[in-house]
Amino acid sequence: MTAQQTDAPVLVHVEGRAGHLVLNRPRALNSLTHPMVRLLDATLAAWAKDPEIDTVVLSGAGERGLCAGGDIRTMHDDARDGDGTATEAFWRDEYRLNARIARYPKPYVTLMDGIVMGGGVGVSAHGSVRVVTERSRVAMPETGIGFVPDVGGTYLLSRAPGELGTHLALTGGSVGAADALLCGLADHFVPSERLDTLRAELASAPAAEAVRRHAGEVEVAGGVLGEGREWIDRCYAADSVEEIVRRLTDSGVPEAKEAAETILAKSPTSVKVTLEAMRRARGLDSLERVLEQEYRVSCWALRRPDMVEGVRAQIVDKDRNPRWSPATLGEVTPEAVAEFFAPRAEGRELTFGEG
Repeated sequence: MTAQQTDAPVLVHVEGRAGHLVLNRPRALNSLTHPMVRLLDATLAAWAKDPEIDTVVLSGAGERGLCAGGDIRTMHDDARDGDGTATEAFWRDEYRLNARIARYPKPYVTLMDGIVMGGGVGVSAHGSVRVVTERSRVAMPETGIGFVPDVGGTYLLSRAPGELGTHLALTGGSVGAADALLCGLADHFVPSERLDTLRAELASAPAAEAVRRHAGEVEVAGGVLGEGREWIDRCYAADSVEEIVRRLTDSGVPEAKEAAETILAKSPTSVKVTLEAMRRARGLDSLERVLEQEYRVSCWALRRPDMVEGVRAQIVDKDRNPRWSPATLGEVTPEAVAEFFAPRAEGRELTFGEG
């Protein structure tokens, strides 16, 4: 590669029969920009028809992780100072990329090493061969910045066993390899020291065969969600966030009480909309229908005060003291939640058609 190519935000190269996509913004934890999304989508479209490419491999540059999500600062600035249309256009292309990945006709191998959050989940967890390591930390942390899980996150989490996905969606908690496997966010555990060898073998070996050869047994002790299934399923089965918090607080389980405190620190609007989005996602029959719903919710969240305030507090000023509006769960009415799901004007919807 030339120096210019190695500076590109996405490195695209072919090794044998494998096409490699490397997210290449390590200083920004490989966070996604709109040009990156467009390049990923165009490359995948071309490789789908290329008889020389058998497998696609997605990885991240640097040692910290695959991808920390979308470029939140850019979205914050657009919501605060612009009209939001740039962010809406980004989400439109990003969600369509997520759908392409889920329907990709060739093995799409994602190396979910290190941090994989938000948009990073969208470009990895919809793939057909999803690899985690002992360093993986997977999360949809949106409620902490006044937003709602997107990129198909409510589709994935709503289909996790029991209420595990509801727990992760509301708290924004991260999981390691064992729990990612339990929740259906990943398929295989491969020790990080074997990833380079795995990459090399993918040049000629079938993806499933190569991954199986290097897969190891993740220690059950590394997971925590399985041990908490009883209280998680019981508490999060409630029909409202208020009742979920009450059950968690009264459960007598220290981890449950901690989860209640975590939820109460998040944006009240975000957690209520997230619960509604999760419940609705269970009743939708495809990823595309869920992405259409998420686009409506995301575009409305962009115009509410909590997203700008959440990013300010967590990312920009880093005072970790967001001033949510409304400030309490009781002030978020059912009518306010319903607004997030209302159809938008023509041209402001994301559609995939019937197929």
